[in-house]
Amino acid sequence: MSRRSNGLMGIWAETQRQQQRQQEARQRAAVQAQREAERQQRALERERARLDREQRQAYRQSREAEVRRRNEELDARVEALASLLATGCRAPAFGTAALARPEQVPAFSPGHLGQPVAMPDPNRYRGFGTRAQYERDRQAAQAAEAQRQQQLAAYRQQYEQWAAAQLQEIRQYNAGVGELVAALRQGDPDAVVEYFSAALYASARPDDFPHRLSAAYDPGPRQLVVDWELPGPDVVPAVKSVRYMPTADEEKETARPVTQRRAIHRDLLAQCVLLAVHELFAADEFGMLESVVLNGFVDDHDPVTGQRAQIVLASVSVARPVFAGLRLAQVSAVDCLVEGLGGQLSARPDQLAAVRPVRQPGDVGRGVVSHGGDDDPDLFEMDPIAFEALVAELFRARGMQAVMTQRSNDGGVDVEALDPDPISGGRIIVQVKRYRKTVPPTAVRDLYGTVQGAGANKGVLVTTSGFGPGSYAFANGKPLTLVSGEELVGLLQEHGLRGRLGPGSGAPGPAPDGTGVPGGDDGTGVPDGHNVLGMSWSGRVALDVCALVCTGGRVLSDDHFVFYNNPRTPDGAVRAVAPSAADKAALRVAFEALPAQADRLVLAAAIDPAVNPDADLSGFTDARIRLADAAGSELGQLEVSDGRAGETALVLGSFRKRASGDWDFVVGGKGYAGGLEALVQEFGIEVA
Repeated sequence: MSRRSNGLMGIWAETQRQQQRQQEARQRAAVQAQREAERQQRALERERARLDREQRQAYRQSREAEVRRRNEELDARVEALASLLATGCRAPAFGTAALARPEQVPAFSPGHLGQPVAMPDPNRYRGFGTRAQYERDRQAAQAAEAQRQQQLAAYRQQYEQWAAAQLQEIRQYNAGVGELVAALRQGDPDAVVEYFSAALYASARPDDFPHRLSAAYDPGPRQLVVDWELPGPDVVPAVKSVRYMPTADEEKETARPVTQRRAIHRDLLAQCVLLAVHELFAADEFGMLESVVLNGFVDDHDPVTGQRAQIVLASVSVARPVFAGLRLAQVSAVDCLVEGLGGQLSARPDQLAAVRPVRQPGDVGRGVVSHGGDDDPDLFEMDPIAFEALVAELFRARGMQAVMTQRSNDGGVDVEALDPDPISGGRIIVQVKRYRKTVPPTAVRDLYGTVQGAGANKGVLVTTSGFGPGSYAFANGKPLTLVSGEELVGLLQEHGLRGRLGPGSGAPGPAPDGTGVPGGDDGTGVPDGHNVLGMSWSGRVALDVCALVCTGGRVLSDDHFVFYNNPRTPDGAVRAVAPSAADKAALRVAFEALPAQADRLVLAAAIDPAVNPDADLSGFTDARIRLADAAGSELGQLEVSDGRAGETALVLGSFRKRASGDWDFVVGGKGYAGGLEALVQEFGIEVA
């Protein structure tokens, strides 16, 4: 009895021990699982912290690198101004040989037309029915080859006509140079002035310095009298250095002391005068100059009369033997000009304190020749054919072959150019639009159709006005280049050609792509002439789409951040609107109504934490921005980058304001693991 009782108790006790062991195992497993989850969470947090540190470090390094670049540019600018005279003296002297142009034109380069069409290989056609296919492919290749040869012959004939015209133009120009040199040898005053004016225009001065002069030659004493424009004080950087303040995430500029700017500018004026005299004597091949009188002036408002005037800030009369005894690379420019040569230099040029000129070109009693100023032709008033010829000349100045097309049956082509570059070159179709208002996107679409129909490699649209976002959106990713009026003037100046936009220095402000009058109001608080940015993407992830109106990388204010809690900017230029059926989100933007200081409109998307709290942007794919005008007509589509795993906010791209006032789209792609909060903090918004 007792043995049986002990057996039952043993079995029960063993069962209890097994249950206890199982329970303990489960508890240990649960504790281990919890510890593993905590370990993984800590690892995830460490990884996120590491990525955040790396992003912050990379961002700080990029800002510090930008500051270093700015400081290097400031130092280099000041050094270039301080060494202008020494650098100019090392430059080769100007001579009559520099006036002549070589009698040669670029060799004929057929581009893609020089490649024969490949004939099909009969060995690749085997099997039943392939013989007929081979014959069809062979006939098609032969037809394409015949067309190529025909186009090649036409293009060669066009090139030969252009080359003959170019050679004739060069020979006529060189004949004129020969006549000038002959007149120069004989001491003709007009020839002397023209030649030495060319010598000054070839001066080794920075491109942003003015190049305006008036001159006359007195053959009796063989004296050249020149009024030569000097740079203003704004050429000296007002900023001495820049520091990056990481705590405030901003750049702090240290102003250059006013006394230092004055000293640098005054020394620069003396250098400019001495360098000009040096270049005139160095260019004198035939002994035409016994002395030079040079007056340096600035074009500004006279502080006495308030009228615009040429104010002389430096003046000197120099005889050749005296100047020949100077070692200009080692002199102090101010001391040399004032003490060594007895010249005059304004004590306070920043206050336009004038000096009395020794002698001026009008005192010579002969005709005065002037160069520079407002003599550049007005592109708006230029004859249309002359304007097209100027654009063709610009392409030739850039090393291309360029010819104007016939006025009739040109198929929408004003200029045809051929870029000889074997990689990026080829046939270029150029259209010229002399507009005062914004070029409509339809003109860009028409150019693209012309390029495709002509089989060209590229299309270029040149205008005197500008382009709207719709035009840039359509041209994005296509072989098209859009050249606005301001860019055209810059290219002309870069290649020694002349042209200006209207009586002033600036072009009239372009209107936006849409309908309506810029600056008007449609009754909704949004200016007319707006565009609609419709955004769509694949995947079911819910996103908040927002916009930031910025200057550089900083938002103008918290009110210029448009998102679900702030649906519009204070001026109504940007606002969220209901999307169309084809879009998932939309913004309405009046680019012309954005604040004057705004140069960037940043578009971003972030996970909606209320709908998808655990989602990331791996489901954000096939995204695009559809650009439409005020009437809803689509102007183009802008591709944006896909999202990535682990990121919850993404910069889609930004519209950036060009110097011409046009807005161009730049694709983004920078992602943030910290969501919208991390994104907006980088643009200067403080998140409580």
